[in-house]
Order: sequence, then C-alpha cells, then structure tokens
Amino acid sequence: MNSTAMAMGLFRVCLVVVTAIINHPLLFPRENATVPENEEEIIRKMQEHQEKLQLEQLRLEEEVSRLVAEKEALQQAEDHDGQQPPEAHTAWDLWSTLCMILFLIIEIWRQDLQDRPFPECLGGDEDDLSGTPLRGLPLPDKAALDHFYEHCIRSATGDATRTREFVEGFVDDLLEALRSICNRDTDMEMEDFIGVDSMYENWQAERPLLCRLFVPFIPPEPYSFHPELWCSSLSVPLGRQGYGQIKVTLADGDPLGCICGKTKLGEDMLCLLHGKNRAVRPSSGGGGEMEDLLCSRKSSYLDTMQVMKWFQVALTRAWHHIAHKYEFDLAFDQLDTPGCLKIKFRSGKAMPFTLTPVIQCNDSDLYFVLRPPKEPCGGTPATSTDWPLSFAVYERQFLRMTAKALPEGACHLSCLQIACFLLSKQSRLTGPSELSNYHLKTALLHLLLSRRAADWKASQLQARLQELFCFLERSLLEKKLHHFFVGNRKVPEAMGLPGVVRTAEPLNLFRPFVLQRTLYHSTVDFFYEMLKNAPTFIREYSLHVPSNHASPPPKAVAL
Repeated sequence: MNSTAMAMGLFRVCLVVVTAIINHPLLFPRENATVPENEEEIIRKMQEHQEKLQLEQLRLEEEVSRLVAEKEALQQAEDHDGQQPPEAHTAWDLWSTLCMILFLIIEIWRQDLQDRPFPECLGGDEDDLSGTPLRGLPLPDKAALDHFYEHCIRSATGDATRTREFVEGFVDDLLEALRSICNRDTDMEMEDFIGVDSMYENWQAERPLLCRLFVPFIPPEPYSFHPELWCSSLSVPLGRQGYGQIKVTLADGDPLGCICGKTKLGEDMLCLLHGKNRAVRPSSGGGGEMEDLLCSRKSSYLDTMQVMKWFQVALTRAWHHIAHKYEFDLAFDQLDTPGCLKIKFRSGKAMPFTLTPVIQCNDSDLYFVLRPPKEPCGGTPATSTDWPLSFAVYERQFLRMTAKALPEGACHLSCLQIACFLLSKQSRLTGPSELSNYHLKTALLHLLLSRRAADWKASQLQARLQELFCFLERSLLEKKLHHFFVGNRKVPEAMGLPGVVRTAEPLNLFRPFVLQRTLYHSTVDFFYEMLKNAPTFIREYSLHVPSNHASPPPKAVAL
C-alpha cells in the first residue's frame, strides 16, 4: 500500500503542476488572445474556464478513487488486519508539502516576471521597433521628426530666455512691494521665488511660453509650521495619498492664538490668523472668537481656501503699490487658481505666468503647494486642510543631474516636447482628457532611470519616442503608472530625497482609472486617437507654423 499511495501522490502532484503550467498566461501565451472589451467579459470567461477545470478535476478524482478502491480490495484480501500502514499517511503528507512548495515557487517566479520591464519597451534593439504594442500605429520616420522639431518646436521656444528674464524681473519687484506693505511682526513673510516645470527644464513645447514660479512663505514669530506628511501615517486613505497637512503652532508649544490684540495693525494689514484686521469679539463664555481665520475653524491646521484669499488680496495690494511704474496691466487669469496671473500689454498681447505660494517640507526640497480642494475620483472627499505635495524641484534636479551623463545633444527632452505637443493638439481637437503632460514626464523619468546613457543619442529620437508611447500604453492597459519618486528606491541617494518618501508605498497616478470605467475608456480612446493623428499633426505643422498656438484666452479679472 505504501508504494501505491506514493504513486498516487506523485500522480496528483504532476497533474496539478502540469495544469498550472499549461494554463499560466506568462508561460504559454495564446497567439490570438485579445483583451476583452470590458470587465464583465473577463469575469464570464474566467468563470467558464473555472467550471471546465472543476468538471475535469471531478472526473479525474472519480477515476483515481475507482483505481484506489480496486487496489485496496486486492490488498485487503492479502492483509489480515485491513489497516493502512502509517507510512502511507506520511508519504501523502510529504507529497502535499512538495505540491505547496512548487506552487509557491511558480508564484514567486510570476511576480518577478511582472516586476521586470517589458522586453519590447526596454530590452529590444534600439533600431528595431517591430513588436511594439501600439496597435499598428506607426510614428513618422526620423527625418520627418527631425524636420518637425527644428522648424516647429525649436523655433516656437527660441525666446524662452527673454521671457524668463522679463517675468522674473517683474516678480522680484512685485514681491518686494508685497514685503514692504506687510507688517513683519504679524504677517506672513514671502521668500525668493523658485522656477519650476517646463520653462526651467527646457522642454516647453509651444506657445504661449509660461513661467511657473514657487513662492515659499513662512509665518512670523512666534508662529511656526509643522508639516505632516501623508506617508507618515498608515491610516491615510488611498484617495488622499500625495497630500499632507500644515499645523500652525507657537514656538513654545502653546495652543494657537492670535496676536492682533497685542500689536497695533494698520487698517489694511493682514494678520496670519485673520484675513483682515478685526478685533477679537468676546464670546458668551468670556473667551475670544477669531474671524476669517487662515487656519480651519476649530483646528490649528492651515486652510487652503483662507490662504488663497489672503494671497490674492496681498498680490492686489502689492500691484496697486507699483502699477504706476509699468505700462501694462496685471490681472488674475483664473480666480479659482491662486497666483494664475496675466500681464496685458496695450498692444493687445498677453503674457501669462503663475505665482504659487508654497510651504517647504522641513529642510527638504519638497513643497506643499496651495491648490483649492478638488473632489477626487472616488475615495475620501477632499478637505480644505489637505495640501498637495510637489516634487517639482526634485524633478528639475534629476533632469539636470541626468543630462550631465547623457551624450551631447541627447534626445530625451525632444521626446518629451514632441509628445506634449501631440497631446496639446489632440486636446484642442477633441477636448481635454485625463492624460496630462505630467504623465508623459513621469514616463520619461522612468525610462531615463532604466535606459543606458548611450541610448539617448540624437540619432535615436524615433526609437525613444516610440518607446515612450509604448511605456505609456502599457501603463494605461495595466491602469498603473507609479510616481517617479514616491516609493522608488532606484532613485539615486545623491538626490537627497527624504527617507520617509523613499520607503513609502508606491503612489499610482492612474488610480482614478481603476475606480471609474468610463473615464478609463475615454482616456484610452483619446490616447490611440492621438497616436493615429500624430503623422497628420507633424506633417501639417512642419509645413505651416501658426503665429500663435494659444487657444482663445479666458476672461481675465483686473487687479
């Protein structure tokens, strides 16, 4: 009986292993397999496949049981006690253990394969683009791309340096005026601006040229900011990842209080805790009640809506203080976006720029940016005390550090410029989508970290652009695009990224697609439509470059 049990155990182990291998999609992919149209189709086919496997398993078990019964009947005729030797149980336990070990090895191997980059995106020949999964949508050849880049994108961004110098000079004057009219003892202190994004990373794709500037601000003494990172607590909902809160405290740790009553303020002075100078009204309990707080009511956390109102009022007063020096007007371009400004010349031309108030996260180059609360796609509703965390300074530093190791005239920024150009044109043709320049930039950063420096020669522009879209397509199909810095331990330690960010769980930028099917399908359709129209866009704009790429500006509100 011992040999019979071992044989049957071996048979079952082999049956299970062979079934797992044959049905494993990574080991034996079906050549004609296609992605079903929707998740219901996937579930239906999985259920049908599961039922077939269960029926086959029952049939095999019945056959095995019949053979075992016949064998046992013969053994019982020869064995007087009719008891199964204990060695059989031991043998079966051994084979069961081996079966579990084999399943574990297969699962670990499968996870390892999933974590590796797709060979068609990262491991193929740079000049061989066959096998890319872009649904047969070829991009223009290298000569067409080079001609398009030189005559369209490069010419459109040639005066970027002069634009930056003009905007920076004006912002310096504006911030100095703001500091001069504020009370240093009671109002927030604005520090020097920091240039971020495409204009300062040299990949601005088209007009209008747009300068994006961060303006860090700090509270007056004796107040201090205490940022609370989202990744420092395990209780933060998935929908609020990438956010944090700013706690306002006194330097000695006392509860938050107002010092308006201790200092005589001017009629238009702005207090840290008050939108404007108001007296503290006694409440029925004999205490004080503060109105128009920059902190959220009944809490000591900085409120984005209150800070936005304060910042817009402060900018308006600063502009009125220096307006007589300039022969142009300054207006808020979008009232619901703080610091979105536009210089309006008498000739009718306009020059937009953004001046975003930010709060530095401890001693790092992370910044909490002022942005009105936005309802996320599913998950926990946004609150006015949630501050988005920006890695813009780290992104600029990484691109600069990487550029030093790349060949002269590397094509990485050209890839990003062309991709963003195509995205912009498709958005104006069919309307905006959830796909953004930041998604394209994130994909490029991942590729820069994965590819050798020699792979970014200028002659490989077509290959790298195709690879960029290949990476983005795979991310869309998987509904997974990880943030480049959060939880990415491959980022060089020389970047000085805070340890709590490096060790955090990866942040999926495509998480809204998991929650909203309609949003996902419309974005995928937009992506393939953009690729389909790419040759037409490139051909048309290579022949004729419009004098102004900008869409009709929205109505501005003068300061």
